[in-house]
Amino acid sequence: MTLNLKTTLKMKTTTLTPQPVNRCRAAMVALMLPFAGLEAAPEEKSRPLLLTEVLQSVQTQYPPYLAAMIEQDIANGRARQALGAFDLNLNAGSAFAPAGYYDGQTGYAMLEQPLSNWGGSVYGGYRLSSGFLPNYNKDRTSTDGEGVLGFRIPLLRDGTIDRRRATLWQAEIDQELANPIILRQYLDFIRAATISYYGWLASGQRLALTEELLRVAKERDSAIAEQVKNGASAPIVQVDNQRLVVSREIAVVQASRRFQATTIELSLFLRDLRTAEPILAPRTRLPSAFPTHSHPGESQLTVDIAKALIFRPEMRRIELTLEKYGIERRLAKNNLLPSLEVGVQGAQGVTGRTPRDVERTEIEAKIEFKVPLQRREAKGRVDVAEAQIERLQQEMLFARQRITADVRDSHSALLAAHEVLRQTRRNVDLAQQLANAESERLKQGATDLLALQIREQASFDAKVLEVEAQSEYFRAHANYRAAIAAKN
Repeated sequence: MTLNLKTTLKMKTTTLTPQPVNRCRAAMVALMLPFAGLEAAPEEKSRPLLLTEVLQSVQTQYPPYLAAMIEQDIANGRARQALGAFDLNLNAGSAFAPAGYYDGQTGYAMLEQPLSNWGGSVYGGYRLSSGFLPNYNKDRTSTDGEGVLGFRIPLLRDGTIDRRRATLWQAEIDQELANPIILRQYLDFIRAATISYYGWLASGQRLALTEELLRVAKERDSAIAEQVKNGASAPIVQVDNQRLVVSREIAVVQASRRFQATTIELSLFLRDLRTAEPILAPRTRLPSAFPTHSHPGESQLTVDIAKALIFRPEMRRIELTLEKYGIERRLAKNNLLPSLEVGVQGAQGVTGRTPRDVERTEIEAKIEFKVPLQRREAKGRVDVAEAQIERLQQEMLFARQRITADVRDSHSALLAAHEVLRQTRRNVDLAQQLANAESERLKQGATDLLALQIREQASFDAKVLEVEAQSEYFRAHANYRAAIAAKN
């Protein structure tokens, strides 16, 4: 039972994402859900899979993220546990002398409430004695017993802070500390899901390019076979083209396997919204192209660095940890103080029938002073707390420098990826022009099949490089958004 306390428990919940999370279900999903690949529902098979759908699945169904969210429940439970130090206590007991000159008995029942705004406690209850007790026994009461009410207050040590309140305050900080822990994992999961999605999209487009290259070789094989039949081409030309068909069929198998691997990887993030089981996205859900993108601006870098220094969870984690050690230092300095405790207790007899040397109403005041002469333990605690604070301050300084470097590096990678993508598109145009020209020359008999194969392969390689460049751009973009702690 807990009375009204000025130090109240602050129950906090994270608001990283707008999707609600059922905590009980989160634990069940994180611990019990096996991996099982499910195909998409029939009505979804023709709808292009967008990144927003994957991220929504991560926010609501991804087991590691749901497990991370439970960190908040753990912190809430620890804060509630710390409040237990201020619970109302019931103390009861009795004493009697089974042998000896005195045969009196005493009994008591007391309620004690620890104070949260200042150390000490208030207590009250009832006590009763009977039989023959010595005059010096302070437990003697009237025939019907007496009510007792009192308090104990520390004036120096344990006044403004003590271990109970320090533990509670630190537990409340731990509730806030759960937020940057969850946010760090959330940013990592979103980045991983984004990279996996664009890797899947890139492998799908590469498979389509490989199949197109094979289709061209097969169509040409039919034309060459007709030419050989008519005597217009040597049989060795058809053999060479058939070799090319086989090599491109091998490339299709390899590209298909790569696409299957990225599909399986993506299924860890893409989950059914009803059952939370992984979904193997079919090829029919591949978007026709990568999303449009804009040139990353140089002027935004300074603003993004400032935002990252504010919103990156590492900074908030160190700040909150500093607060915890600040409380620990206050507690250590509190233990350097001498103990000076005062108390007042009043006893009121229930009836007027009391022993002759006992008043019906008695008030007793107490004062107690204690101090360890060397206080080495308290001094050691102060040294430890101050050293930990100094260490965290150095960590915070380096964290600021590391975050700045992370943002600059990811921005540099994004600029480079954008430039590479621009150049690869130019390369595709030039390679395709050469391939088209070589195809026309072959039709006119001005070149041979080998030259055309070289041009076709060069055009294919250029297109694959463009796909990889687009994937790398969006990978760099995902890394940059994680570096600046962008949540959406």
